[in-house]
Amino acid sequence: MQPTTAPATVDTARYARCIEASKRVRWDIDRDVVRGRQFEADLKFLPDGLSLANDLDFLTPEQARFYGQVQGRTYANMFGMIERYIGVKMLDVSRDHALGDQVAFEALVRLTDEELKHQELFRRIEALIAPTMPPGYRFELDGNDVAAFVLGKCSWAVLALTCHIELFSQAHYRASIDGATGLSDLFKDVFLFHWKEESQHATLDELEWAREDAKLTPEQRDVAVGELIDLVAGVDGLLQIQARADAAYFCAASRMATEHAAAVEANTLRAYRWQYIVSGALEPRFQKALAGLTTEAQMGRVLAALGPLVEYVGDHGEAALH
Repeated sequence: MQPTTAPATVDTARYARCIEASKRVRWDIDRDVVRGRQFEADLKFLPDGLSLANDLDFLTPEQARFYGQVQGRTYANMFGMIERYIGVKMLDVSRDHALGDQVAFEALVRLTDEELKHQELFRRIEALIAPTMPPGYRFELDGNDVAAFVLGKCSWAVLALTCHIELFSQAHYRASIDGATGLSDLFKDVFLFHWKEESQHATLDELEWAREDAKLTPEQRDVAVGELIDLVAGVDGLLQIQARADAAYFCAASRMATEHAAAVEANTLRAYRWQYIVSGALEPRFQKALAGLTTEAQMGRVLAALGPLVEYVGDHGEAALH
């Protein structure tokens, strides 16, 4: 048997700082987040900068509030679904450190534990939101099916997508949710506490993505970029399914005039493409990380794939968020 040593690329100090942050911000769902509260039907959940409710000028104030509530419910369910695959992936990559750097191993095990807690949080939020809204809402996406699809891609692509997600979740809270007025305090607190732990998760994503990148040949990296593009296309397919369901539910529950149904569906898809793809792709930290791990030609392929989605969103989302 040969002794096992930690890979030379492991930056133990950065993993240690993530552990320190994890311990410092550790929170409990009941004690710190929910605190016995309920959701109020007369308050917004998701702010207009994310829901793009202001782009539908025919909505009444009550309809605009409900439109943001529908999207906010899906927003929570989306994160609950996404974090199922993230926990599995991070538990998988932690095995590389299991008989090596124990600091890195602990950091990733902590991340996995926190992602399991986040899944429970978002299940709780769905149970609390459901009684405040009319019947008929459906979250159409299956977490296990989505996880199987994502985890079928190579680690480089999965870690890239994960980094993108955890960076945009932070950006949404800082730039839009935190300072918004008229939002449910409970909804804001859910994403405040979520943000506190996602901050160190994004750092771990970057460390593991770079570590995975160091293993690849140029040819393997070229394939990995293609798989990242496949993942973006897959995410967009999921968004189209849920946008269609949410728009139909909103129109039926709010008794929206038939002539507005197409505009509602198009705007909901625009909002979801902004929330879950484009806002993350525009994040400077993500762009820097991606550019640092790809050639100019590979970066061009990613930007070309994102082009139609950015064009669909237009300047609505970016202007509204900032």
